Amino acid sequence: MWAGERASASVEFALVLPLVLIMALALVQVGLLVKDQLVVSGGARAGAREGAVTSDDARVQQAAIDAASAGGLDSARLGVTVEREGGVGTPVKVTVTYDDQVVVPLVAWLFPTSIHLTSTVTMRQEGG
Repeated sequence: MWAGERASASVEFALVLPLVLIMALALVQVGLLVKDQLVVSGGARAGAREGAVTSDDARVQQAAIDAASAGGLDSARLGVTVEREGGVGTPVKVTVTYDDQVVVPLVAWLFPTSIHLTSTVTMRQEGG
C-alpha cells in the first residue's frame, strides 16, 4: 500500500514540477523588468535634475544616459527627450524610454519580443 502511494506522489510531482519551474523563471523575468523600469526612472530623475540646474539639453541627455547605463542598461536602446517651457521657474520635463528584451530563456513565449519602458520626470528650472 505505501509503495503505491509513493509512486503516485512521484508521478504527481513529475507532472507539476515543469509548471512550477516555468512560473519561477517567469517571476525572475518580471523581476528583471521591474529592475530595468526602476533604472529608467532613475535616469529620468537624473536628467531632470540636470535640466533644473542647466539649460544645456545635451548635458541633460548625457546625464540621463549615464545614470541609466550605470544601472546596466544598453545605451544604444535608450531614448531621451527634453521639453522646456521657458526660463527659470518653469518646468523642464525629461522622458527616458528603453526597449527591453526578455533575457530568461524558456519563458520568452510568455512575453512580447520587446517591452517598451518609459519614465517622465518634471522639475522646476532653478537656473541656467
